[in-house]
Amino acid sequence: MIFKSVQVDGFVKKPDEKIRAVLVYGSNDGLRRDTVKRLAAAVCPDLNDPFRAAELAGGDLAADIGVLYGEFNGQSLTGGRRVIIVNDAGNDLTKAIRKMLDESPNTGNLLILSGAGSLNKKSSLVKLAEDSEDMAAVACYEDKNEDICSVLKSMGMTFEPAAVQLLCSRLSGDRMVNLNELEKLATYMGTAKNVTAEIVGKIISDASDAALDDIYYAALGGDKVKALSFYTRYVNEGNEPAAVVRGLTYHLMKLLVCRAGIENGESVDRAMQRLMPRIIFYRTDAFKQQLSYWSRDKLLRALEMLYAAEKDCKTTNMPAAEVVSMLLLRLAAAAKRQG
Repeated sequence: MIFKSVQVDGFVKKPDEKIRAVLVYGSNDGLRRDTVKRLAAAVCPDLNDPFRAAELAGGDLAADIGVLYGEFNGQSLTGGRRVIIVNDAGNDLTKAIRKMLDESPNTGNLLILSGAGSLNKKSSLVKLAEDSEDMAAVACYEDKNEDICSVLKSMGMTFEPAAVQLLCSRLSGDRMVNLNELEKLATYMGTAKNVTAEIVGKIISDASDAALDDIYYAALGGDKVKALSFYTRYVNEGNEPAAVVRGLTYHLMKLLVCRAGIENGESVDRAMQRLMPRIIFYRTDAFKQQLSYWSRDKLLRALEMLYAAEKDCKTTNMPAAEVVSMLLLRLAAAAKRQG
C-alpha cells in the first residue's frame, strides 16, 4: 500500500502490526533519513539497543540473504518488536523480500527498507511495496511549500505571513537541511513565540537559490563588499562559479525587460508586474533601486561583460572563480556610476 504523510504520522503514533515492511525511497535524502528514523523509533525507541535494532547494507544481502532472514526472524531478549533497517535497498532484493515475508508469517518484527537513489515509481521493489497488503511504500521527494508549512505548524510558534513566505523561499528541497535550519531558528527564539520576516532573514541560511540572489542584488546594487562575501561563501560550499554568470545574465534580462516597459511609458510597478515569475516581496525595493541605477545602455554593456566572462571561463587558463570575482567587482562599480 501507499503511505503518504498522514499515514506515516498515524503509524508513528500507533504502529500497525499488519505492516511488516516499509520501503522509504525518493530523491529527498534528508526526508528519507528522517522518515526511516521516525518509523523505526515508533517501534523501537532506542535504536542503539542491539537486541531490538539492526542495520544492514543492501549491497551485502544479494550475496547472503540469509543474514536478513536471521535478523528478521530473531527475537529480542528484552521483549518488544525488533526493527531491521536495510540501507540502499535495490530491485535485486524484490523477490527475496517477498519470499522472506511469505515464509516468516509469525514474526512481529518490522523491516524498513531505505531505498537506493535509483528507485522510482516504476521500480519492481516500489511496485511490490505498493501492491502488498503487509508492506507500505513512502515516497520522499523535494519539500514543497505546503510541506514546509506543515513542519512550521508542529513547532509551537506563530509565523507572520511574510515570515512564512520568506522561509519557503530560503529553505531548500531537502528535509534534513530544512530541519537543521528550523532548529537553529527555534534556538534563537528561545521562549519567544512570534516569528517575523526580519528574524527569518537574520537567522535562516540561504539554502536555496536565494544564495545566488544575494550575490546578484549586492553586485547590481553597488555593494562590492557584500557581493564578494556572498560569492565566496557560495563557491566555498562547492558550487560552480559559472552558475553565477548564467544567473546574472537572467537577472539582467529581467531588468532590461522592465527598463523597456518604463521607456514605453509604464510605471515601475506596472513594468515589474509583467515579470514571470514575479519578484518576491522582500526583493522589490532592491529591484526598483537597481532599475534606477541601470539604464538600457548600461544593461547592454553589462551583458557584454557577462558574455566575455563566460567565454574566459571556458576558453582561457584563468581560474573561473577569479574571473567571476573580478566580474562582480566591475558590476558593483558600474552600478552607481553615472551614464
